[in-house]
Amino acid sequence: MDLWSSRTGFILAATGAAVGIGNIWRFPSVVGRNGGGAYLIPFLIAVFVFAVPLIILEINSGRRTRADIVATFRDVRPGFRIFGWFIVAIVILILSYYLVITGWILAFLVSAITGGDISLGSFTATYAPVLSFTVSLGIVAAVLSLGVREGIERLTTVLMPLVFVILLGMAVFSVTLSGFSEGVAFFLTPDLSVLTDPLIWSAAFGQAFFSLSAGMGILITYGSYVGEEMDVPEAAAIIAVADVIVAVLAGIVIFPIVFTFDLEPSLGTELAFSTLPAAFSLLPGGRIVAGAFFGLLFAAAITSAVSMMEVGVSTVRGETQFSRRQATILVSVLVFFLGMPSLLSYTPFQLQVWGTPFLDLLDNSVGTLGLPVTALVISITFGYFARHEEVRVPRIERLTTTSTKYLLPPVLVAIIASQLFLGFDFPGWHTLPGSTLDRALVSAAILVCIGVLAYLLLRLQRAAAK
Repeated sequence: MDLWSSRTGFILAATGAAVGIGNIWRFPSVVGRNGGGAYLIPFLIAVFVFAVPLIILEINSGRRTRADIVATFRDVRPGFRIFGWFIVAIVILILSYYLVITGWILAFLVSAITGGDISLGSFTATYAPVLSFTVSLGIVAAVLSLGVREGIERLTTVLMPLVFVILLGMAVFSVTLSGFSEGVAFFLTPDLSVLTDPLIWSAAFGQAFFSLSAGMGILITYGSYVGEEMDVPEAAAIIAVADVIVAVLAGIVIFPIVFTFDLEPSLGTELAFSTLPAAFSLLPGGRIVAGAFFGLLFAAAITSAVSMMEVGVSTVRGETQFSRRQATILVSVLVFFLGMPSLLSYTPFQLQVWGTPFLDLLDNSVGTLGLPVTALVISITFGYFARHEEVRVPRIERLTTTSTKYLLPPVLVAIIASQLFLGFDFPGWHTLPGSTLDRALVSAAILVCIGVLAYLLLRLQRAAAK
């Protein structure tokens, strides 16, 4: 049986799943544009009152069944396995375009190390993204083929401390910049008037769940490798604190650089691949800073990608007779072909749907709407249908039960409604064209298609079992 070798190994692996590129390139600017330090109030409430109890529930559910996510749902009710397949489909689709972005980061990292000159425009004007995507996918597959201890745990034991060391080093460096005071003020100065805006709360809750990988089934999968001696509430709290620290440190690193050179504090890909590289080129030792930054991004991206693919690998292993290596190859091939449309949308092929790059369409539908939907499915399934004694958490039972059963579902419904009907742009870096109704219909249609895919996977699994 696959088990983490130690408590530290699990915490580092789970932190690696939580800490991704969104912590570093999106969170700081979202804070700065949404009330500064005031935004941290709803964000921290979302993290510790809502997301952490869901994380605890996921880890406990996985530890109890010692099985993949489909089997974990089937254990609650046989018919609920369809929900497990639905979540697997969502996670694999997110991974398919997440690895495209990871490939971009790898290319910029190599350019910084070798002294090359690269821009996102020139890079995506070629078919070089195909190679960087394939290499990134190959790295993730190689790690997973080695197993839980020798692969995932060994990788995160090296990379997660490295992430913190690089962040701390860059934070110390940012103190020396002329824009440090202005940048930190933009990032953290509170504007308490924004707390009456419901969209700020929606953004904070969405960011909290997206940042911590809560409700994606990743921690159900990782939880199935946790030993009985693990203090799950303590581990969940450490993971959440580490995730918040990374996000805040990223802001302390990024905004002094932006304000030193009077650059626009933009979001997402523009910030990472245009704004900051322009600033790095003006800094003394800028190539070293650029290398550290893209090394940081790549480490965060790879550990998150590994956790997402493990959801698929674990499911294939659990629902078939495949070995880990065979399951890894199968899922890797699936991700490669699913990633092709997103990959080709940022090459000379320029694959678009309704005038929008396919990657952006997928991110604004599956990435934005899929995560709160999967979190809602997990919360309701294990909050209302699982046997109480199997998911109860000693010491903090009242908090976890109240949060996951009574508070979290209506909050998630509100987040989903705001995404569908208010057109709020989270967590994507572009907004779908058309009216609010158009965006709602497109997003809902894609989720329905994913549901159909999950049903077909279920039918295939049943046929294979006969």
